[in-house]
Amino acid sequence: MPGEKSSTVIEFNDVYRTYKMGDQVLNALDGVSLEIQRNEYVAVVGASGSGKSTMMNIIGCLDRATSGDYRLNGTHVGQMNEAELARARNREIGFVFQSFNLLARASALKNVMQPLVYRGVSHAERVKRASEALERVGLGGRLDSRPNQLSGGQRQRVAISRALVGEPAILLADEPTGNLDSATSREIMALIDQVHEQGQTIIMVTHEPDIAAHCNRVIRLEDGKIDSDVRQVRQVNR
Repeated sequence: MPGEKSSTVIEFNDVYRTYKMGDQVLNALDGVSLEIQRNEYVAVVGASGSGKSTMMNIIGCLDRATSGDYRLNGTHVGQMNEAELARARNREIGFVFQSFNLLARASALKNVMQPLVYRGVSHAERVKRASEALERVGLGGRLDSRPNQLSGGQRQRVAISRALVGEPAILLADEPTGNLDSATSREIMALIDQVHEQGQTIIMVTHEPDIAAHCNRVIRLEDGKIDSDVRQVRQVNR
């Protein structure tokens, strides 16, 4: 129907990311083509050097493809200037990192408010939306706590709240449980599962099979190419 929004959020067509190392040329991504639809829950797996981080950096508009076509919500990312890329990162993508990447001197509330500052959202509305986001992840009573006053799991909950407060098209999670113990990892994955069940598109880099098992699609990279792309029945926390 005219004006209807496509269900395809990510589209790669023959994407290469090439680096020159002296006289050698390294294809970190080597002709990757794929589509990811709205509300998919995708794990990207592979050995170190397989191209996982390169793919995530391109999806997240942190890096550009050397050649090929990348479309984010139907928009040609390769044609964007730096200001447009920054706007896409802020509005379309929520990032969750292994190392949390929180502002050390800022409270949980101020950390979660940060993406909204760049959108010109009023202070009162930033406080309201960030407070609600922290409440949803069980941290409504820790709004004023700084990162060093929170456990690793609580810090990752703050990071997830920050990623979601702007209602992004995609949540990109890079080894989101990598710095957590097994019990806390299960708690964080239960939260990410819940976020997916509420309709969020999630793409997650992981080297852990038990984490990838939470996803309903697993893309395996090897030497910059897609080695396999498998849909599976998700496993959930018990």
